[in-house]
Amino acid sequence: MFKVQVKNLRFSIDKKEILKDISFEIPKGSFVGVIGPNGCGKSTLLKNIYRLYKPSSGSILLDNKELAKMKDKDCAKEIAVLAQESNTHFDFTVEQIVKMGRYPYKSVFEDYSKEDLEMVKEMLQEVGLENFGERSFSELSGGEKQRTLIARALVQNTEFLILDEPTNHLDIGYQIQLMDLVKGLNITTLSAIHDMNLAAMYCDYLIVMKDGKIIKFGTVEEVINSEMLKDVFGVNAHVGVNPINKKIQVSFMHTHEHIKGLGTEHIHEDGFTGVHTH
Repeated sequence: MFKVQVKNLRFSIDKKEILKDISFEIPKGSFVGVIGPNGCGKSTLLKNIYRLYKPSSGSILLDNKELAKMKDKDCAKEIAVLAQESNTHFDFTVEQIVKMGRYPYKSVFEDYSKEDLEMVKEMLQEVGLENFGERSFSELSGGEKQRTLIARALVQNTEFLILDEPTNHLDIGYQIQLMDLVKGLNITTLSAIHDMNLAAMYCDYLIVMKDGKIIKFGTVEEVINSEMLKDVFGVNAHVGVNPINKKIQVSFMHTHEHIKGLGTEHIHEDGFTGVHTH
């Protein structure tokens, strides 16, 4: 069963076509990553799906319902979003911002319930900010702000989560913690990811974008290989298998280093290629 269906989606700004006939389907409960070079349309695609942008043509279905016809509050009960940039410029506390994630479930002037407050407390603990509730959001570091906004998205308690480069501003420890947390939710997740090894570790499927088009959709094993990395990102890389978690792992080469004929079928004897993140 598909949670999300995108059909013949096109999007233009000032007569320039940014998304070009995009179609794909996301199986319910899967973690789907969107990868591709800067400017390929990853964020624009996500913004069309969570309705910040209105498609020029095509349709987006969520549980077979037309997203464009849904009311904003109903949509917020179905989709939680962690955008790349924050529009939160007001001087709220961390707890107040996380509480905002419960807004879709509240009527006008309705106060937060005990269950709401418990959920806020639980999610602050999950992202390592249990002692930050009274801190001003404006005084936080970039990573702390990111974790606050992640907690806000999670308290919406939806079955579909959209993340736009969620590990931006996070050090490696919190990157792993965040991805573990999201993966453990077992809900449908669509995320733009710039780190190839994080994508390989956590995603069930990958969408590869280039120049506003989807050029490949499939499992991590089907998608990530040295040829794709060369064609899409213009980099030389060796693709192997991590012997510990058995996941695909990418080792990037200097531009002057050339590898020929190396794909997942050519792996070091121990299968290990080393951890390289960028």
